[in-house]
Amino acid sequence: MGISEERVVAVIMVGGPTKGTRFRPLSLNVPKPLFPLAGQPMVHHPILACRRIPNLVQIYLIGFYEEREFALYVSAISNELRLPVRYLREDKPHGSAGGLYSFRDYIMEEDPSHIVLLNCDVCSSFPLPDMLEAHKRYGGLGTVLVIKVSAESANQFANLRRMNSFEALQSATKTLPADYVRLDQDILSPLAGKKKLYTYETLDFWEQIKTPGISLRCSALYLAQYRHISPHLLATGNGSKSPTIIGDVYIHPSAKVHPSAKIGPNVSISANARIGAGVRLISCIILDDVEIKENAVVMHAIVGWKSSIGRWSRVQAEGDYNAKLGITILGEAVAVEDEVVVVNSIVLPNKTLNVSVQEEIIL
Repeated sequence: MGISEERVVAVIMVGGPTKGTRFRPLSLNVPKPLFPLAGQPMVHHPILACRRIPNLVQIYLIGFYEEREFALYVSAISNELRLPVRYLREDKPHGSAGGLYSFRDYIMEEDPSHIVLLNCDVCSSFPLPDMLEAHKRYGGLGTVLVIKVSAESANQFANLRRMNSFEALQSATKTLPADYVRLDQDILSPLAGKKKLYTYETLDFWEQIKTPGISLRCSALYLAQYRHISPHLLATGNGSKSPTIIGDVYIHPSAKVHPSAKIGPNVSISANARIGAGVRLISCIILDDVEIKENAVVMHAIVGWKSSIGRWSRVQAEGDYNAKLGITILGEAVAVEDEVVVVNSIVLPNKTLNVSVQEEIIL
């Protein structure tokens, strides 16, 4: 098949409700793939990366969320990109590659010369065009994106693999359904054993988005990437009616931010948010319809939909993205009253805080 005849299909695995438990309380309101990072749904970033692949003809999202949860987004992104994007729903989990097997007829319908497979909960610059060119040069059946890690991280991964190997040994004694396919054990490992699997190393960022803390770090990585690929999405702070902007900041066009506020670095402000006079925001995600009143401070935190933070209040954390309480999270419709301090805490939806809390999970 010549270059002009190449056809590429992209498949993005989005998981399902049982896979988002570590993302609570944020996944109580929205499917994890639609949670906004740098002002865009998580799945939006790999979709835009796929859009840069030459000769791309179709993008499939495969998961086991209800179809209605993705319908509006899929319709909007298809129209925006003028490219077919379709959500395919598994009836239940069939293994990490079971969706590929279940929907193989759809995926092969366009007779693709190459299939690009991504996981939605990976944050990366996704150098897919360069990776595809390398794959063609290698001449193998598969190419995996890899990144160098520290010795400490490698040891942690090795321990995890040993545990997974034990689990795999246990599961081997059970009869798996014919349509249950594991990407690592059933596809990648055999290809590697036959020397038909290659690697492509990225020197850029790569993170797995398992927790809200990591999502805040990934939002910062995507905001920094905007400087190179979408600078128009970053706030500039130019003009007397604009707030002071420090570093990389995204502000939704419908948000109202007082000119005396100071925003950034690493801040994302979503639709219809209202940021009052003298407010200071640092390293945080502010979701839809949030109100932050005068002289409040939010730092290393995620503030949930329709929440409010009172005057002179502080919602903050140490900013250890890997720790359980390393960032502060307010669920949907949480009200923090005036002059209240919330530190290193998680607050579930629909709570009112009229006293200060530190290192607590408010149920």
